[in-house]
Amino acid sequence: MAEKLVIMITHGPEDPEMATIPFVMAVAAMASDVEAIIGLQASGVELAVKGAADKVNVDSFPPLAKLMSDFSELGGKLLLCGPCIKSRQIDAATQLVENAEVVAAARFVAEITSATNALVY
Repeated sequence: MAEKLVIMITHGPEDPEMATIPFVMAVAAMASDVEAIIGLQASGVELAVKGAADKVNVDSFPPLAKLMSDFSELGGKLLLCGPCIKSRQIDAATQLVENAEVVAAARFVAEITSATNALVY
């Protein structure tokens, strides 16, 4: 894949539409042979807690749990802000979905600066 899209999500389960649309975009990108990386920051990290996506559904969109599963199956990378999970007392070893990787700001910067495009939700 020559093109790369980084999508940063700062909204969590409290804003179902803003949490769901970025995953729609990421899955569509990957289906179009564009590498997609999702970065979760602020309350967005809560989406990566096991079972959290099961409760996020928006009319006219696939369920978030399905989108996240598709994203993972297509090889999408899910990066989480380390300080954001720490401030929410989320245990990375036991509470996160399988494809979640906890990173620091430098990794986000590296991914964004090497991307063809970046979106922020």
